[in-house]
Amino acid sequence: MLDTCELAVNGTLMLGLELNGNLQQVGAQFGYETTTAPIYRLWSIENRHPAMMRVSLGGAAIAIEIWSLPLAGLAQILQQEPAGLCIGKIKLADNREVLGVLGEQFLCEGQPEITHFGGWRNYTKSIQTRSAF
Repeated sequence: MLDTCELAVNGTLMLGLELNGNLQQVGAQFGYETTTAPIYRLWSIENRHPAMMRVSLGGAAIAIEIWSLPLAGLAQILQQEPAGLCIGKIKLADNREVLGVLGEQFLCEGQPEITHFGGWRNYTKSIQTRSAF
């Protein structure tokens, strides 16, 4: 029986970002950076965190990190995520599927789509650059 799983993260759980400590608290270990298959879109939720959804048209590859964590920690991570984020299967660029953080449709409605940035880090860098002027 498995006692660990891989988890794909695409926002504030990423290494060095605001909620990364939530992963570290459950004993998660950083694996590697990669991208999703080009079937996702990304939204900024009030510039606090992203929400990624799988789509049938107009998707792109999104930058993610893969973490290994104890299964017991998965529920704790989900409980600490903002409302409207959930765990689902994410298809990676190499066609493997792993568990990952996704957004529910209602959360994305009316929020700015940021897919063209290719990931949360690129988006937040663009905000910092714009606010510097």
